[in-house]
Amino acid sequence: MPKNLLNTIHFPEDLRKISKEKLPQVAQELRDFIINIVATKEGHLGASLGVVELTLALHYVFNTPDDILVWDVGHQAYGHKIVTGRKEIFHTNRQLGGISGFPKRDESEYDTFGVGHSSTAISAALGMAIASRLNGEVDRQHVAVVGDASIASGMAFEALNHAGVTDTNLLIILNDNAIGIDPSVGALKDYFTKVKSNGTKNEDNIFEALNFNYSGPIDGHNLDLVISELERLKHVAGPKVLHVITTKGKGLRQAEENQVAYHAPGKFNALTGDLPPRSDKMHPPKFQDVFGKTLVELASQNEKIIGITPAMPTGSSLKFMMDAYPTRAFDVGIAEQHAVTFAAGMATQGFRVFCNIYSTFLQRAYDQVIHDVCLQKIPVIFCLDRAGIVGEDGATHHGIFDLAYLNCIPNLIIFAPRDEIALRNIMFTAQLGLDLPIFIRYPRGRGKILNWQGCFNAIEIGKGEILKEGSDILLLTIGTANQNAQMAIELLNSSDRDRVGCVDIGFLKPLDENLLHRVFQKYKTIITIEDGTLIGGLGTSITAFASANGYRKNIKTLGVPDVFPEHGTIDELQMQMGISSGEIYKIIQNYL
Repeated sequence: MPKNLLNTIHFPEDLRKISKEKLPQVAQELRDFIINIVATKEGHLGASLGVVELTLALHYVFNTPDDILVWDVGHQAYGHKIVTGRKEIFHTNRQLGGISGFPKRDESEYDTFGVGHSSTAISAALGMAIASRLNGEVDRQHVAVVGDASIASGMAFEALNHAGVTDTNLLIILNDNAIGIDPSVGALKDYFTKVKSNGTKNEDNIFEALNFNYSGPIDGHNLDLVISELERLKHVAGPKVLHVITTKGKGLRQAEENQVAYHAPGKFNALTGDLPPRSDKMHPPKFQDVFGKTLVELASQNEKIIGITPAMPTGSSLKFMMDAYPTRAFDVGIAEQHAVTFAAGMATQGFRVFCNIYSTFLQRAYDQVIHDVCLQKIPVIFCLDRAGIVGEDGATHHGIFDLAYLNCIPNLIIFAPRDEIALRNIMFTAQLGLDLPIFIRYPRGRGKILNWQGCFNAIEIGKGEILKEGSDILLLTIGTANQNAQMAIELLNSSDRDRVGCVDIGFLKPLDENLLHRVFQKYKTIITIEDGTLIGGLGTSITAFASANGYRKNIKTLGVPDVFPEHGTIDELQMQMGISSGEIYKIIQNYL
């Protein structure tokens, strides 16, 4: 039996001591290592399996970390982490206190740029390349690995446009597997398909037109070929593109055949590759499915309803709408800015446009939200999935800023449903017609209600709800943070429980001021609870209301402090941020 070579590799310098002929064995061992860890610990599988050979070739040819390697997004960087000093701790990937699921600058010198959102690698690598030239480091190599879905985004085009008129030592690896999380879309995807099938003349090559030296496409799983091309390109001056064809999930049959499911499959059988059988037990729905199924139901009654998502049809469950009404649902690719303004354009023509974007990704379209939607009072219906603490994906993916960054913008409505029924009803309300854009934010994961598909009921805009009366202390909540508050109350003994009231404010904007006057006149202590940043969110609005109206009450604000929460389970991180039911219970005890 051949010696396990991966065990001898701790850093890229160890990899470079291995003969090229033995690298396929290393590739197989690395692939098996990733599969075995992810099968039990969970994580992003398919993307990392697809770039095993490319990862080894890059570290084999280039003198990393002196030569700079930037991974776009970072879903594909597991192999990179394993061969750059983190093999022994890779089992802690995405766990509380463990290593990050994405490249992270303070984790390793080999992680040259922190990533998590797409399409940043070319810009970052170009900045590094120009900096190296200014520093006189003319021989230093700069490599950006970008997927075919990411390179179609506006930011990537901006970077390509700039790089093409520079004389920089920049190599872009176009990792073309025809899929991001869902299959790639758009004209550029069609262009890549044509290139792979028929090739292209220089004058028809989009990269050559932007002054890049283009080579490929080549088989990204052929180590000899990839290494030889990288060696050649080291000596080619100016900006370059190497187009490599890979298969997402390479080496695991099920991951190759079902690339969407095996992007982040959860736990699975490492030997067979099979996912665990589905339980027959009934579970409450995921919030994303409440959105997706409700949208289809509403669309069957209202032909003016449109659905839009930037590259997240499965993750947002807009796929239900795309299957049911394909002419009224659009995946615009990784293009959040375009998605927002595209939605605004359609809404000006009388359509009820539901634009579904993960909360953390809406940050990429902030100017469009302000300028193209709110300034013009265009009533787009934004559904912000993955709001609040999202768990193991960590700092780049937590949707904790939305309440704060939206709160300061005029001409909008902000609503956070406390449960599945409230989400369903606000969607119904919004499609009836509003005068302003509305932002509906809801969390990742499952709700609590099995029978959620009842009759629709319109929600009065700007109206909160008293869920429980008390005598001394009020828990003032927004969104699903209400569930933690209710659980905290249940932990109290019966006499203390009677002293604590609970309100679901529902709308951060407009605030229910009539309700707030009532509770401030009644309660001695107000505790605000939110799963967003303390600065700028519900707590800030409530303290400002109290100050403006002369209320001198004890106000305690609970939420995410002025930090970037790292990765861990949602329960672990909520406890760390002080907004779990147990932590809320402790705070209540301080005021009893």
